[in-house]
Amino acid sequence: MTKEKSSVDQLITVILNGIEDVKGQHINILDLREIENTVCDYFIICEGTSNTQVNAIVNSIQKKVSKELRDNPWHIEGSDNAEWVLMDYVNVVVHVFQKHIREYYDIESLWGDAKTTEIKTSY
Repeated sequence: MTKEKSSVDQLITVILNGIEDVKGQHINILDLREIENTVCDYFIICEGTSNTQVNAIVNSIQKKVSKELRDNPWHIEGSDNAEWVLMDYVNVVVHVFQKHIREYYDIESLWGDAKTTEIKTSY
């Protein structure tokens, strides 16, 4: 396992913990490494039930990643209306949706060639 691989795995684990801490729902990891011309290696997609929960998920991810890995997102957009917030950690891009926006854009279908891992939550 290369150093870069393990740091990406760590980042994914901390992001997932951040989502689960505030009960983010329907979490999927899309592995984009086998697809040509992608902007990153992984998408992590989840949803919240309201703009308040979407913002809570984003804040939870940011705090956990900052505290545990000393890393910050390169870019965040969409937090003003909190219907779809994108957090760019370079190799990993996190999409936090409200349900109706996620269904409308259906990113999982757009990236249908990606290997998808569904994260089971216990809540």
